[in-house]
Amino acid sequence: MAEPVQRPTDEPLTRWGKWKAPKYLKRGSGPHDLRLVAGSAVLGLVVAAGAALAAGPWDSGQRKAERDRVAVRQSAGGAHHEGTAPGGPKPAPSAPAVLKALDAASGSTSPVGASGLEAVLTPLLDTPALGSVRTAVVIDATTGKQLYARGAATPMTPASTVKIATTAAALSALGPTHRIATTVTLSPDSRTLTLVGGGDPTLDKGALRSLAADAARSLRDGGAGPVRLRYDTSRYSGPALHPIGPNENIAPVSALMADEGRLDTSDKGPAPRASDPAGDAARLFAGLLGQAGVDTRSVPASGRAPAGSRTVATHLSEPLSDLVERALTNSDNDIAEALARQTALKAGEPASFAGSRRAVTARLKALGLPLTGARLSDGSGLDRADKVTAGLLARLLALAAGPDHPELRPVLTGLPIAGFSGTLGDRYAATSPATGLIRAKTGTLTGVNSLSGTAVDARGRLLAFAFLASGTTSPDEAEASLDALATTLTKGTR
Repeated sequence: MAEPVQRPTDEPLTRWGKWKAPKYLKRGSGPHDLRLVAGSAVLGLVVAAGAALAAGPWDSGQRKAERDRVAVRQSAGGAHHEGTAPGGPKPAPSAPAVLKALDAASGSTSPVGASGLEAVLTPLLDTPALGSVRTAVVIDATTGKQLYARGAATPMTPASTVKIATTAAALSALGPTHRIATTVTLSPDSRTLTLVGGGDPTLDKGALRSLAADAARSLRDGGAGPVRLRYDTSRYSGPALHPIGPNENIAPVSALMADEGRLDTSDKGPAPRASDPAGDAARLFAGLLGQAGVDTRSVPASGRAPAGSRTVATHLSEPLSDLVERALTNSDNDIAEALARQTALKAGEPASFAGSRRAVTARLKALGLPLTGARLSDGSGLDRADKVTAGLLARLLALAAGPDHPELRPVLTGLPIAGFSGTLGDRYAATSPATGLIRAKTGTLTGVNSLSGTAVDARGRLLAFAFLASGTTSPDEAEASLDALATTLTKGTR
C-alpha cells in the first residue's frame, strides 16, 4: 500500500488532513470570483504551491481495486486505480504559480477553435489503447459552447466518474452546508438507550466517544440506572451489499458504521471490511459508554428506538461540501453511496440502491442535464450497470463552473489535481506541461477507463471535458492515453 503524499508541516489541518482553501478560491463564488490556475507551456510555467493549496483536502491515491479480480473478466465491477507514490510528486521549484481570474482571461482572446481540437484530439482518441468504444466531449465552461464531440450521446459505463453526478445531485438537493446527524436517544422510562445511525460513513471513534460522554452526562443528570443498548439502522432500506458483492472497495451500505467499516487503520483505498459495520459500531459505542460510567445490561441489540424517546446526544458530520471533496479526491465509494442515499431521503425515496437511482436521476433532470440513456445504478461507479454519456459529465462540470449553481462548486474543488493530489497525484510528472492545469475524476474497471474534469488552456480559459473508453486491455496504457488527451487541452489550439 503506497504511502500518502507528505504535506508541508505549516499547512493548517482539519479532521482528515485538509488544508484550508485560500481566499482566492471560495465556495459559492461565481465564475468572476473563482480563481483558476493558469499557465503557459511555452514559457515553461507550472503550478507550484498555489495550486496545491487550492487542491482540496484529500491528497492521496486511489488504490488498485479488483487486484484479486483483474485476471477474471466478469460482469461484476470494481475500481482499478493506482495509489500515489511514496512521498508524492514535487512541485517544480523553477517557476512560480500563475493565478488568473477567469473573467480576465476569457475576455482577452477569442474562443478555442473547434476545428483545431478536431485535428489534435481525433488521432489521440483513435489509439488502440482506448479499446473498442471511445466517446469525448469538450466544452468551453465560460461560454457553454461545445468545442468537440465524439459520441456525445452514447451511453457508456463511467466507472468512478459517475461520482461527479452523485455528488452534484447531493449538493443540489441538500446544499453544501448540510451535515449528517448521528444521535443517541433515551426511552421515556430511561431504561433503553439507542444509537441511531443517520448515514454518516465517516463517523469515527472520537465521535462515538463524544456521543457516549454526552449520553452518560444526561443519564447521570436524570438519575437513570443501568440501561439496555440498541442500535437503529432503519434510515436505510434494501440490500446492504453492493452488487459487486463482498469487496475491499466498499463496506456493506449501512446507516450506521464507524470508519467506513474498515478493519485496519487506513482511511482511503481498499481495506478489509466488516461484514456487520453497524453491529461493530454499536459494540464500540457500548465500550465507550462503559468507560464513561454507563452500565449497559447486555450486548447491543438491533432495533428501533422506543416510541417517545428523546435525543440526549448528537454528532454532526463534516459539511456536505467536505464529504463531496473527500469522495471525489480519494474516489471514496462509501461516501459516494452515502451521498446518494442522502439525496434519496431528501426526495422522499427509500434510502436504497433503487431509491437513490430515482432520486439522483430526478435531481440531475431538474438541473436541465442531458439524461438520455443514463442509468445511475449506484452512487460509486462500482456497478457496471451504470451508464452515462460524455455529454452529461461535461455539461455537469460546466454547470458547476457557471454562475447559476454556486452550490455545485465543491464538485470542482474536489477534483484531483494533475501531479498534485488524489488519484491524479502520480499520473503527471512535474515536468509535464499539464501538471496543475488539469483537475479530473478518474474511473477504472476491468476493461473500462475514463477521465472527466476541467483543464486550463494556454490562454487561461477553463474547458470542461469527458473522455470515456471501454474494451481497454491495459489500464496503464489507457490511463496514459487519457492523460495525453487532457494534456492536449492545456496547450491551446488556433
